[in-house]
Amino acid sequence: MESKKATLLYVEDDENLGFVTTDNLEFNGYEVVHCKDGLEALEMIEKRAFDLCIFDVMLPKMDGFELAKNLRKRNQEIPIIFLTAKSLMEDKIAGLKLGADDYLTKPFSIEELVLKIEIFLRRSHKTTIIANKIFSLGVLTFNFSEQVISGDQVTISLTAKEAELLRLFCENPNKIIKREEILKSIWGDDDYFMGRSMDVFISRLRKYLKPSAEIVLENIHNVGFRLNMK
Repeated sequence: MESKKATLLYVEDDENLGFVTTDNLEFNGYEVVHCKDGLEALEMIEKRAFDLCIFDVMLPKMDGFELAKNLRKRNQEIPIIFLTAKSLMEDKIAGLKLGADDYLTKPFSIEELVLKIEIFLRRSHKTTIIANKIFSLGVLTFNFSEQVISGDQVTISLTAKEAELLRLFCENPNKIIKREEILKSIWGDDDYFMGRSMDVFISRLRKYLKPSAEIVLENIHNVGFRLNMK
């Protein structure tokens, strides 16, 4: 067994499921801090750092969505995975819009959960490696490290996922990037719900880039997107 890979915050009020999942995650090499309600988890977030968070949605005292909102006020970069019995499309999209990275519906397999964890931890590591990149976007400048787009009379702060998405386009100027490639690279999966979330982020980036007329984020119908840089 290899040494601990990462520290996970796991929030689940079901005692049996919490015990089994924690045991399996620890068997896979992770350090797991298990909380049984949202307020306990929020207190833990204020005390120590975590590499990834796993939240049930239906929690006592503070639900998973509210917990994610509070976490995002403190940390825009830490990956969040929701585990829930809810399967409605609206719930999944709501979770993704809050800044969650993925959404698994109960019952789930430990193998799938571990795979998701590995994907997002690798992505976080990659983000650290390339953190110093600065890109010129016409009259705008994109500082990936600071997660900021700036120009004359404009400064826009980006979320971690917005910055990652824009960085992907900037590193592939004037090239078509397929939807599934973007989703797997940034979201870790290419299912319908992730696609809806991506479309929201694309719309935000288009709005941010408006001051630079020579930069166009083009939709290639049924294929993907291309950042056109004149």
